[in-house]
Amino acid sequence: MSGGKPTRPTGEPAIRVVAMPADTNANGDIFGGWLVSMMDLAAGTVASQHSRGRAATIAMDGMIFHRPVKVGDVVSVYADLVSTGRTSMKIEVTAWRQSRNGLESEQVTHATITFVAIDDQGRPRVIHEQ
Repeated sequence: MSGGKPTRPTGEPAIRVVAMPADTNANGDIFGGWLVSMMDLAAGTVASQHSRGRAATIAMDGMIFHRPVKVGDVVSVYADLVSTGRTSMKIEVTAWRQSRNGLESEQVTHATITFVAIDDQGRPRVIHEQ
């Protein structure tokens, strides 16, 4: 995070979920892999809707976890299409946590995830603009 406190994205999150005890690591914080999974699900929804079909994750840029997520936090994941190629899409994903009482809200992490539109045989397919 550079240049001060990030501002929460506008619009509705692609996913909003409450972090539960089953999602914790040995230290009692929410497991990073769980959060990555939520981000991939959110971005995958945007990719499938934009490409009007199946899409597969092929890359995720480096992530830095800025803040831990605690049990009971409400996690909101925002996903926005930033570019489209012939068969690929880049989706910017940002995860925010909000304490259960709603008093604290902060960005947890950010990533750009690249997807490829695929056909029923798993081969890349052309994305037709809508």
